[in-house]
Amino acid sequence: MNIPKRIASAVINSLKGGVVPRTGLPYITVGREKEIEALLRDVDIISEGGASFRFIVGKYGSGKSFLLQTIRSHVMDRNFVVVDADLSPERRLHGNKGQGLATYRELITNMSTKTRPDGGALTLVLDRWISGIQSEVASGGIFPDSPGFAEAVESRIHSVIGSLNEMVHGFDFARLLTMYYRAGIAGDDASKAKIIRWFRGEYDTKTEARADLGVNIIITDDDWYEYIKLFAAFLRRAGYSGLLVLIDELVNIYKIPNSITRQYNYEKILTMYNDTLQGKARHLGIIMGGTPQCIEDTRRGVFSYEALRSRLADSRFSSGSLPDMMSPIIRLVPLTYEEMLVLIEKLADIHAQLFGYPQRITQDEMIAFIQAEYGRIGADSHITPREVIRDFISVLDIAFQNPQSSFAEIIGTVSSAAPTSTDTDSDEDFAEFEI
Repeated sequence: MNIPKRIASAVINSLKGGVVPRTGLPYITVGREKEIEALLRDVDIISEGGASFRFIVGKYGSGKSFLLQTIRSHVMDRNFVVVDADLSPERRLHGNKGQGLATYRELITNMSTKTRPDGGALTLVLDRWISGIQSEVASGGIFPDSPGFAEAVESRIHSVIGSLNEMVHGFDFARLLTMYYRAGIAGDDASKAKIIRWFRGEYDTKTEARADLGVNIIITDDDWYEYIKLFAAFLRRAGYSGLLVLIDELVNIYKIPNSITRQYNYEKILTMYNDTLQGKARHLGIIMGGTPQCIEDTRRGVFSYEALRSRLADSRFSSGSLPDMMSPIIRLVPLTYEEMLVLIEKLADIHAQLFGYPQRITQDEMIAFIQAEYGRIGADSHITPREVIRDFISVLDIAFQNPQSSFAEIIGTVSSAAPTSTDTDSDEDFAEFEI
């Protein structure tokens, strides 16, 4: 394959650092066909006006984040807008000290489209929408230099966003969209920046928002999700297929020491789940990633909230050999040895292109590497694709820097001790901090 060096560098450096690259995923995607097919069926439903909610569940390093980023790339190619965020102690789904709002801010900051895949697409989306409406008005015979052009555009804007008024906070949302257009026509970049700041949830007080924009409402911890639904409705009217929300590291809710705070967060998940399945949200997809422990633990995990457990628990007919890819929870199974072999073959080619040398590691040597990795003590239960990938890139780096050493000599220096990566830390470490 022929891959640009910029993308090759991002892929190799990200994977070596144990994180998922945001670009170049099609070059290294291996396996997960059933999971991707199931999620893309959801995407078709979303584009037709429906909504979906899924959990991606797997051990640390098993490929949850990789699958999320792969779907992200797929849906942007289908004219979707994607927002994504990793939860953390400072970012939750609910909080009374700005943690929920912090998640919203991260989501909007990471708003991405096909033409702006690295985030920061909010301004682009709004400007593209206004430009599209101006083109529609002009195509109807009212030209930009006509006296009534601005009024015709504003009238068209009102007709497009009028239905938002029926939604919670929709009136103020639509009003600010109109204000953004007017500021653009007037060349008032300062006012446009203030409106963008409001949409990003960066106003801390209503007084400040009222002084700057004349609105008596701001986005808060309690209602940020309502604005996600508003964005989904607006984006559809702006010419996009829908909005996909990706939230990873759900384990950070599991780690919350206070049981009441955890329950409030799980209640927020229930609200999102019910909205999507009951048709209260449209053109909206939500995917959350977490470990088996943070989902299934009936004391601290998602299943500790009975309303969620009863909705999400597997059917007694579902099994590991016959998984149900239409259930709310998609459980990741380990990649096969064959799939891992294909993956490291791709990585060897990318590494060779990045550093400009002929790829000389044979398939037999790669098979020997896979055997060495999975032959380690404890590998059956502990080793993950993330660790295998990092090890292989390290081997490639060493081989490149030491061309006089054979591949067998390099992998022969690896200790046969059990994996000690922090990726295998158990969520049980947090089980004794109950309050």
